[in-house]
Amino acid sequence: MARDYTLHTTSAPAHRIDYRAELNDQQFSAVTAPPGQALVIAGAGSGKTRTLTYRVAYLLDNGIPPENILLLTFTNKAAREMVDRVQALLPIETNRLWGGTFHSVGNRLLRKHCDRMGLRQGFSIMDREDQKDLMDTVVGSSGVDTTTYRFPKPEVLGDIFSMADNTGVELEELIVARYPYFEPVAEGIAKVREHYTKKKLETNSVDFDDLLTMTLRMFKENEDLLERYRKQFQFILVDEYQDTNTLQCELVDLLAGPNGNLMVVGDDAQSIYSWRGANLENILKFDARYPKAKIYKIEVNYRSVPEVLALANKAIEANEGQFRKALTPAREGKGMLPALVALDSPSAQAGFVAQRILELREEGVDLSEIAVIYRAHYHSLEIQLELTNRGIPFQITSGLRFFEQAHVKDVAAFMKFAINRQDEVAFMRIVRIVPGIGAVGAQKMWAAWLKSEASSGEVNHDTYSEALLKLTAPKKALKTWEQFAFTLGEMFDATGKTVPPASMIRSIVEGVYDDYMQTKFKNAEQRKQDLEGLSNYSVRFGDVSEFLSQLALVGGVDTDEKPNNSARDRESVTLTTAHQAKGLEWHSVFAVWLADGMFPNNRAIDDEAGGGLEEERRLFYVTVTRAKDELYLSYPVMNFQSRDGEVLQRPSRFLQELPQELMEAWNVRSVFA
Repeated sequence: MARDYTLHTTSAPAHRIDYRAELNDQQFSAVTAPPGQALVIAGAGSGKTRTLTYRVAYLLDNGIPPENILLLTFTNKAAREMVDRVQALLPIETNRLWGGTFHSVGNRLLRKHCDRMGLRQGFSIMDREDQKDLMDTVVGSSGVDTTTYRFPKPEVLGDIFSMADNTGVELEELIVARYPYFEPVAEGIAKVREHYTKKKLETNSVDFDDLLTMTLRMFKENEDLLERYRKQFQFILVDEYQDTNTLQCELVDLLAGPNGNLMVVGDDAQSIYSWRGANLENILKFDARYPKAKIYKIEVNYRSVPEVLALANKAIEANEGQFRKALTPAREGKGMLPALVALDSPSAQAGFVAQRILELREEGVDLSEIAVIYRAHYHSLEIQLELTNRGIPFQITSGLRFFEQAHVKDVAAFMKFAINRQDEVAFMRIVRIVPGIGAVGAQKMWAAWLKSEASSGEVNHDTYSEALLKLTAPKKALKTWEQFAFTLGEMFDATGKTVPPASMIRSIVEGVYDDYMQTKFKNAEQRKQDLEGLSNYSVRFGDVSEFLSQLALVGGVDTDEKPNNSARDRESVTLTTAHQAKGLEWHSVFAVWLADGMFPNNRAIDDEAGGGLEEERRLFYVTVTRAKDELYLSYPVMNFQSRDGEVLQRPSRFLQELPQELMEAWNVRSVFA
């Protein structure tokens, strides 16, 4: 029988850091917590990173060897910053500390023991493009029928498999819950997954998710390895714990064991990523899994003025699933309450944002200290146009500029070809969304189109469709091609004139493009919302050419979105979704489109029982806590809907939950110069 033997390390020198002087009382309690399990609830702007950094330093300062500390983060940048800060605090070599993302640590462990999982030394990690190529090969060789019903593209298959891996949900159950439009091909998807798993082993390759799933399985199947690393990782620390998914949580619990030294740091009020697999229950039920765990709350906020903080505390109050806390300000007040601004229309809202930004600039606030935050990317449409027209530089962290996105350009290509039957670029773009038509086939069809009478001269909607149907499409494409032709025909009325832009967009999406998005893009629903927003915006244009010209002019503005390239770019307003804004802060924040159905969105409102509305409220909380000094809460009272005309919008229920005395109502009126 093996004998247990305790090695006593030499006494650590007296603390080289005055922790009492460097930390507030709450931070100090968490940093100097005794061994065991601890949950640190760190509110927005409370110094979470500082607390975690000093915790690592405290362990090292007390003689814990670096190799016995495991620090798990969500970005390598966060891990490097914390380790660099520790290095600056202590004259200790920290390169032996295990710090990094879940995936980088998983990779490191698999490299050491790949033989246990049927891999060979030097195995490859596939990036998204590699994964797509291998998936293409697997789909082609699996014998799955992809012609009878529209089958997901490799990118979407990868997303489905990843979600199943990270949430621990069975594939069939996941498809029913999240991808119901693929239920008819669920059996084929399962078969592809099986072949894909085998193919990865054959090619000695892993994808990103394998770095965690295989590491977890390796420890479950090899008790000697699990015991070895439990002994090595004497102290495990996890950053942003509220963002962990089921897989990550299980891996941490397995490595820590029921009695390990585990400290997790996070803020349940900022858990906003359930749509990509994050599980709020991980943090809410931490003390249920670890009954001896101590809970520490860090509630002193160093970011925001008291006026903003008072509103933030009320913004999250209605949520039932949370650790109750009350952020207290470290800063003094400035006497300016958050502004509640109701505008007549989306364009008026954009005008207000632009004008107030220019005023703030005159008051000495750098443009880089100003952000416009919205729930969905399409909410930035009018604001992008207004900032462009006024010459206000901006950078977008929520994605490409609205009119540069693939799905927007696809729909625009349909419209371009409808009014210009000689537009080869538009034709080549749109026909290739039809399954079975590749570059060569598209070129042949274009050549045939040019020979037809319909390619030039006046043509009504019937002959337009008929002319397209005369083109020879591949057998695999016939069914979709027929719908494609009818969709283009719907862009003309009975007299042969083009219908309004909003009707065109609706025909394109409902005719062929919605199905295409579901199989092509991982975030199909978000893109569909973008196109609904584009349709609503287009209502103000009666002429298709005028609408397309506006898109081209805005999309073609000479801007450089790399923020470090010039002085102009360094001083630019940030446009971002609330999700992308997490972890950032600005002097002044404009939270826009705060209307029911927009923020919160309708999907969350309908999913109130399932927790969707509470997550949406957390997202609102994240939004308002980004502001350091000034916060503007706005919404358009009237909105043009392409289907319903002018619609009266209710202010967001999140605004209605706030005490009116915490905000100052701004009555905005338009004056024409």
